[in-house]
Amino acid sequence: MLEKKDYFQGMGMNNKTTGLVCIGIVLLIWGSAFSITKVAVDVVPPFLLAFLRNLVASLILLPMYLLRRKKQPQAGVPFLKIILLGLTGVTLFYTFFNWALVYTSAAAGALIQGIMPVAVALPAVFFLKEKLSKRMIAGIILSVAGVFLIGFINTPSNTGNPILGNFLMVLSVFAWAGYTVLAKSVHHADPLVVPALSTIAGTIFLLPLPVVELWGQPFPAIPARAWTAIIYLGAFSSALSYILYNIALKKLSATQVGNFLNLDPVIGATIAVIFLKDLITNWQIAGGVLVIAGIWLSMERESQVDKLIG
Repeated sequence: MLEKKDYFQGMGMNNKTTGLVCIGIVLLIWGSAFSITKVAVDVVPPFLLAFLRNLVASLILLPMYLLRRKKQPQAGVPFLKIILLGLTGVTLFYTFFNWALVYTSAAAGALIQGIMPVAVALPAVFFLKEKLSKRMIAGIILSVAGVFLIGFINTPSNTGNPILGNFLMVLSVFAWAGYTVLAKSVHHADPLVVPALSTIAGTIFLLPLPVVELWGQPFPAIPARAWTAIIYLGAFSSALSYILYNIALKKLSATQVGNFLNLDPVIGATIAVIFLKDLITNWQIAGGVLVIAGIWLSMERESQVDKLIG
C-alpha cells in the first residue's frame, strides 16, 4: 500500500534519494533562516519571536498529527524522548539562536553553525568511550580553531556584543546536536508524529521566557514584515523542515545528515552578505575554511554515533 510507504517512495525514489531530496530542501530553507531571523529579531524580542514562530509551527503540525493518528493509531510513541526532543530542538535551540542574533551578525552565526557535524559526532567520545584517531583529533582541533576565528577574533563591532552572540550561537549548535542524536534514536517512529509532538512540547516549555521578557511592558507592536518572517519561519523553517529533517534521518545515517549540514553555513552566510550586507572579515573566512577542513578530516566511513543510537 502506498500509505505504508512515504510520498517520495510513491514517486519511485529509493531511500537514499529520498533522504538527499529532503535534506537538500531543508538546507535551502534553513540557509535563509539566519537572515530572516535577524530581520525579525531586530523588531521583535528574541524569546517572543521564538515562541511565536513555534506557535505557528505547532498550529500547523497539530491538525496534521491528529489526522495521522485518526488514520493510523500510534503505538509506542516515546514520550520521554519527545519531551527531550522538544527541550533540545525547540526550547534550547531557538532560545540560544534568537538571543545570539540580537548581538551578532547573521553571517557570523551561519559560519559558526558549520561546527554542527563535529558536535553531532562528540557523543561517540562521551558515551562509547571511543578512542579518537589522529585524523579525527586533528579535524576537531581545526574545527574548534575555525569557530574561534569566526566568532572570537577581530569580530565586527557594529552588531552589539558579537562575542556574547557568537558564544550563544555555539550553545545553539550543541542543543541541535542533542536533538539530532535523539531524533535518530527514534527513527523507527512516524516522521510526522515525532516533530509534531516535540514542537508542541518545546513551544509549551518556551512560554515562560516571553512572559518574563515582557513582564511589566506592553505587548510590542509587530510590523507586517515581522509577521511575514514569523509565519515563514514557523511554517517552513520549523514545521516543514522538521518533518523533512526527520525523514532524512530515517533514510540516511546521522553522520551523512551531519555532513550535508556543512552546506548550511555557506548558504546562510552567502544570503546574509548579499541581502543584509553583512561584513565578513578575512579572519572569519579563514575560520570557515578551517571548519570545513576539520569536518572533512573528522569524517569516518562508519559512524560511531550511528552505533550508539542504532
